[in-house]
Amino acid sequence: MPSSEVPTKTIHLGNGLSPAARLRTRPIGLIRSTLRYLMRTEVHTFAFSVAANAILSFFPFVVLLMTLTKQFFRSNTMSEVVVQLLRDNLPAGQDFVIRNLNAIVGARHRAQVFSLLILLITSTGVFLPLEVALNRIWGFTENRSYFGNQLISLGLAFWCGVLALLSVGMTAGNVALMGVLLRGHAIAEVRLAGFLIMKVCAVAASIAIFFLIYWLLPNGKVPARAVLPTAIVMGLLSEALKYGYILALPWLNFAEVYGPFSLSVSLMFWAFLSGLLLLTGAHLSAEAHARLR
Repeated sequence: MPSSEVPTKTIHLGNGLSPAARLRTRPIGLIRSTLRYLMRTEVHTFAFSVAANAILSFFPFVVLLMTLTKQFFRSNTMSEVVVQLLRDNLPAGQDFVIRNLNAIVGARHRAQVFSLLILLITSTGVFLPLEVALNRIWGFTENRSYFGNQLISLGLAFWCGVLALLSVGMTAGNVALMGVLLRGHAIAEVRLAGFLIMKVCAVAASIAIFFLIYWLLPNGKVPARAVLPTAIVMGLLSEALKYGYILALPWLNFAEVYGPFSLSVSLMFWAFLSGLLLLTGAHLSAEAHARLR
């Protein structure tokens, strides 16, 4: 007699694995795919291009930020927050950089005008190679036109500046409020709380910047939910990477090799690592989104 049992069939995905097995191997696959991506020569080319323009953009950006806090808002607290941010985020040469930036801000207004012009040029140089890299990651075949990229680059540069200014303003506002409430008492506690607030605001601004770049810069539709988790992770990792880099600087010993140019090399290498981190996050977002579809 024919068997009355109904034959069963296990459904596998395209790679021959069951859903549970594929779920278990997905993190390993993402790591392998990311490592292969980071081994490509074009990735390092993009990262170095971004790093060079980021260094050129950084100092004019800080000059304008310090000018706004000192001469437009006329807030000593906001100026102190900017200086504290520089001390916390620069991997080396903090006193030298801050001293020279203060000298530029205190000079004639011509320096601020030139800083704005240089920032407009160099900021587009940051986002131009980034757009090409992100388009390749997401599989978008066409890049924006030169003027289209200029517009989106200026828009992203503007919002990055707004986020930085909001971070400084929120930190300064909270510090000033605590100072008024405590009326000059518990100065050490106020400084500690101000530092913690500054860190939270700075990390939140970094996450927002990562998200805007991942979401808006590619020349195609990128789902916000696909890049938001990665932006959060990359924002936190960038903070950890910064402290790891600072701890590694004595062993790298750039001063012995590059002499008076060691500060520039330290900043360039830090910008290069940040560029690699940004591209790593973009690749993880695209790869994870493709596997979940």
